[in-house]
Amino acid sequence: MVLRSARYQLATLPTPVQRAERLERRLGCGPILVKRDDLTGFAAAGNKARPLEYLVGAALARGCDVLVTGGGPGSNFCSATAIAAAVAGLDCELVIAGVALPEPLPPNVALARAAGATVHLSGDDDREAVDAAVERLGAGLRTAGRRPFVLPRGGSTATGAFGFAVAAAELADQLAGWSGVLDGRRLTVVLPVGSGASCAGLLAGMASLGQHPWHLLGVSVSRPLAEIDARVRCLAADCAAEAGLPPPVAHDLELVDGRGAGFAAPSEANLDDARSALRSEGWLLDPTYTMKAFSVLVRRVHEDPETPVLFWHTGGVVAAVLGARPSLPSTTGTA
Repeated sequence: MVLRSARYQLATLPTPVQRAERLERRLGCGPILVKRDDLTGFAAAGNKARPLEYLVGAALARGCDVLVTGGGPGSNFCSATAIAAAVAGLDCELVIAGVALPEPLPPNVALARAAGATVHLSGDDDREAVDAAVERLGAGLRTAGRRPFVLPRGGSTATGAFGFAVAAAELADQLAGWSGVLDGRRLTVVLPVGSGASCAGLLAGMASLGQHPWHLLGVSVSRPLAEIDARVRCLAADCAAEAGLPPPVAHDLELVDGRGAGFAAPSEANLDDARSALRSEGWLLDPTYTMKAFSVLVRRVHEDPETPVLFWHTGGVVAAVLGARPSLPSTTGTA
C-alpha cells in the first residue's frame, strides 16, 4: 500500500476484534464478531478518528491554519473535527444545519464549542444546504487572509477514505487469528454508511488484500440507495487511484437501505435491537448510525444463521449515552 498522505496520529490502533458469544446465544446464530472502533481512544470520535488522521495530516502538510466543515446538529464528525483541530494546533469553524440552536445545546455542538470551535448556522434546516455554506465560509476565510482546509460533510474525500483503506489491512491481519472460528466461511462485514467515506475506504483497501477477503454490507442511514451507491463507488475508485491501490472490486460491496423513518429517527425495532446489544454485550449504539446498521445485521443472521458476521461499531457514544436525537440548531448568525 502506497501512502500518499501524511498521517497525524489521533487514534490508538488497532482497535480490537471481539467475539459476541452472549449475543450469538440470544439470536441463535453462528459467529458474531465486532470491530470496536468505538474504542479508537480519541475523545468520543469513534471511527471518525481514522479519516481525521489523514485529513489533519494533509492540512498541516499544506500549511493550513483552520479546518472548516459542517453537518447536522448531531454530527459526530463536526465535534471530532473540532477536537482534532485543537489537538493539532489548528482553528476550527463549523457550519451547523438550521436557523436556531436549542438550549441545552445538542451534545455534539456543545462538545465542539468546548473544544474551541466557532459555530455558524446555515440558515436552512436542510442538511444539504450545509455543503454550499461550508464553501462560502472557506472562501470568506481565504479573503480574510486565512489558510482554510475545507472538508465536506463526514470528511468524504479520497484522503479521508484512505483512513479506512488502511483499516482494511488492519482487519485482515486480525482475522487471521479468528480462522478457527470462521472455519473457512466467508465473513460478512456490516457497517453504517452516512457520507460514504468509511465504506469507500474499506472497499478500496479490500482490493489490495487478495481475492474477496470478505463481503462488505453497507447500511445507508441518510441517502437513497442509488445516490449512496454511486457516491461510495466513485469515492472508492478515487481513493484507490490516489493511494496507488488496485481498482476496487464492485461485487464485493452490497448496499442496503436502513433509513427507516428518516435520518436519526430510530424505529421501535432499532431501539429494541440496541437494548439487546446493550444487555448482551454492553455496546452503546447511537440512534443515527450504529442502531440502524445493527438492526440490519440482526435481520441477516435471522435469515442466514450460519454465515459469520462482523459488526463494525463506528462509535457515536455521545448520542448513545445521553439519548440525544439531533434537533434543529439556534440563532448565532449564518454562514
